[in-house]
Amino acid sequence: MFEFEKLINSRLETQREAGLVRQRLTLSSKQGRTIDIDGNSYLNFSSNDYLGLATFAPNLSKLDQVGFGSGGSHLISGHHDYHSQLENKLAEFVERDSVLTFSSGYMANIGILQSLAQKGDLIIADKLNHASIIDGAKHSKAELVRYPHCDLEALMRRLERHLKSQSANKWVVTDSVFSMDGDLAPLDEIASLCKKYNANLIVDDAHGFGVLGKFGRGACEYFKLSQKDCPVLMSTLGKALGGYGAFVSGSKTLTNYLMQFARSYIYTTAMPAMIAQANLANLNKLKAGDNLRSKLSENIRYFQTQCEKMKVKHARIDSPIQKIELFDLQSLQRKNTELKKQRILVGSIRPPTSSTPRLRITLSASHSFSDIAQLVRNL
Repeated sequence: MFEFEKLINSRLETQREAGLVRQRLTLSSKQGRTIDIDGNSYLNFSSNDYLGLATFAPNLSKLDQVGFGSGGSHLISGHHDYHSQLENKLAEFVERDSVLTFSSGYMANIGILQSLAQKGDLIIADKLNHASIIDGAKHSKAELVRYPHCDLEALMRRLERHLKSQSANKWVVTDSVFSMDGDLAPLDEIASLCKKYNANLIVDDAHGFGVLGKFGRGACEYFKLSQKDCPVLMSTLGKALGGYGAFVSGSKTLTNYLMQFARSYIYTTAMPAMIAQANLANLNKLKAGDNLRSKLSENIRYFQTQCEKMKVKHARIDSPIQKIELFDLQSLQRKNTELKKQRILVGSIRPPTSSTPRLRITLSASHSFSDIAQLVRNL
């Protein structure tokens, strides 16, 4: 036991010396525009609750009938009628044939890549993809190659290089909106390359669903991509929807395949039915949320205008995710501490989570202009 403690303490010390120790913040309030931590109230610019829907308390009128736990996996006894209703309503909303819900976006990406990409296949992935995509590729037995972030020329070269290779199937996988940079992948051009080089496109739309497109259906609506253009689409329910979980949408053949072969779906307890019911309630709010998306867009523009007015260097990206890059970890920690003293909470992101130290600011429809002006003054 002593050797075990010595081993993990040594690794922790290395992390501390590098200034990379992670710590949790414990909330004593619900998620929202402001949150309470350790007896203090903070303006919250660190949440992925882009439309402010996480603050709502759905009327779970049938909780006494549904109960709390699901009691088993989807394929044993844990699949409730509310799960089926949620899947059907999501498929209808995103205008795709079928949906399969997962407990989280991480588990969905693991399941997609582990089951679809087989030995002899090739995965071609953007270098700044989410960690769940990287881990999903590692869980598969396929070869993995990566291309520089959103570099279409590099992607084309990799596809050309493997055009006549022995790879049985080629899978191009990318985020739609990148979680640490906030920029948008050129999915229309990526889809065209996939068609030209006979590759299958997998898109993680975690930060696009509910935000992108006229009706908030996500990246495929925004880029006018059909199900054939993007056969595998993963979206999450814990960001713009303000709920919990994730779903994969595509053909009925795809969702049936994942049900049979995705280990992260088969071998885990199902999302509680009460959570599926709450997600359904928030989906109705999302569908009627044109005013929320308009307010979010106004807040993004206002943030950029204020940054330019105050001479704050920012990324100039039209996304709820805004990054302020800093030179080193010490500058990041100092700035983050200063903001906390002013009761403002932002994401403090360090390598390897991001390529550079940065403040990750997330804007929401729930923020007021005065909230944003206060943030920028302190930046």
